[in-house]
Amino acid sequence: TLTILFIFFKQLDRIIIHQQVDLLEAILGTETSSKYEIKNHLGQRVYFAVEENDCFDRNLCSPIRSFTIRIADNMGREVITVNRPLRCNSCWFPCFLQELEVQSPPGAIAGYVVQNWDPFLPKFTIQNESKEDVLKIIGPYATCGCFEDVDFEVKALNEMSTIGKISKYWSGFVNNVFTNTANFGIQVPVDLDVRIKAVMIGACFLIDLMFFENSLDGL
Repeated sequence: TLTILFIFFKQLDRIIIHQQVDLLEAILGTETSSKYEIKNHLGQRVYFAVEENDCFDRNLCSPIRSFTIRIADNMGREVITVNRPLRCNSCWFPCFLQELEVQSPPGAIAGYVVQNWDPFLPKFTIQNESKEDVLKIIGPYATCGCFEDVDFEVKALNEMSTIGKISKYWSGFVNNVFTNTANFGIQVPVDLDVRIKAVMIGACFLIDLMFFENSLDGL
């Protein structure tokens, strides 16, 4: 399974994540399990992802709900597992902030996404399988977008140099208001460790749920 991941991620510096439209959720406003397509820079689907949790979590705990997201290739082979426990979503509780675990292949830790306390900006640390800090992610003061993309910058540990970004794409009034879908792009150095690239996908899912799940996505 790691070989499959390696082949896909080795020469990739851009990943596109597209949330699939759920008509029941759009019409009735009922939270359903999220489903995503993961594509390369040409728009070709290489993986798909499905969220696993129960109805209680989705409707009463969203967007802080616990979940497991299973990512599989086009042959149905699971290559990445993302686990998020139920944790606090407030800067006033710095001891219980968000933490997400990414396994790749399933059962083997690839790394973690850990929220950092900050009174003004969304901040996260990307860690490897040994919980050693590798990269930082810093979001903007306001994530509403206002008809434009929202960028979370991927930075070196000193937070001085930007090496990539996770972008929430604004895709138009009709699409966002009536379907509440999410479209993201991940840009990272091509030579970044493939396991850390997998962790960046987990970070993208976490950012989506924390900042865009119940929003009008830029309106």
